Amino acid sequence: MKKYIACLGLLLIFGCKENKKTETEEETSVEEEVEMTKTEEEWEILFDGSSFDGWHVYPGKEVPDAWVLEDGAMVLKTTEHRTDGNRFNMVTDNAYTSFVLSLEWRVSDGANSGIMWGVVEDEKYPEPYYTGPEIQVLDNVSHPDAKNGTSHQAGALYDMVSPSKDVVKPVGEWNHYVITIDHKSNKGSVVLNDSEIVTFPVNGEAWDAMVANSKFADWEAFGKSQTGKIALQDNGETIEIAYKNIKITAL
Repeated sequence: MKKYIACLGLLLIFGCKENKKTETEEETSVEEEVEMTKTEEEWEILFDGSSFDGWHVYPGKEVPDAWVLEDGAMVLKTTEHRTDGNRFNMVTDNAYTSFVLSLEWRVSDGANSGIMWGVVEDEKYPEPYYTGPEIQVLDNVSHPDAKNGTSHQAGALYDMVSPSKDVVKPVGEWNHYVITIDHKSNKGSVVLNDSEIVTFPVNGEAWDAMVANSKFADWEAFGKSQTGKIALQDNGETIEIAYKNIKITAL
């Protein structure tokens, strides 16, 4: 009987270890699939923390003093620079089609921002969001937009697809996004802090149906361009938003 109990105990111990390993593998598998399979040579560094090279403020303006470099991050500080409702949306110099975008973001209390793609830079569109769909960046606790439904919360494809779970870190801590936009396979996804929380089509009838059921239904240019610039949103409030370690790879 003692031998039986001892064997049973060993089986339980090894079984628990195996289950723990499986859970860990499941937690990291998405991240490994979309990012770790890429070598450093396959990534284009969009922001290395040392300069604003490759970026400007929409539409076609130099980077103003509202954006500063701090500890390897680009930080939007609008308290002293917000006049006459001016905004400082940061956009890439280059345009992209199908890609994986990796970056880190941090919000201050009550902050609201977003990451857009497919942005058409034209003065007839006052803001990047007239053309570019947005992955929400938000303080889910204090910002009132978080109370307007989960499709307005951090990680959401704004006003269209809600995150499957809330894995956002508290205000002041860094969050990590891996955003995939693949027009070839018609798949988009958002991985937040190693968890895939949003998937969606990026073109065709399924995309059009999502837009038709959103606030963007009557916006003639919204989400129409498969090729466009990446934007980091300034939504016009007095806020502090920070981004760092921004890189992209074409698909």
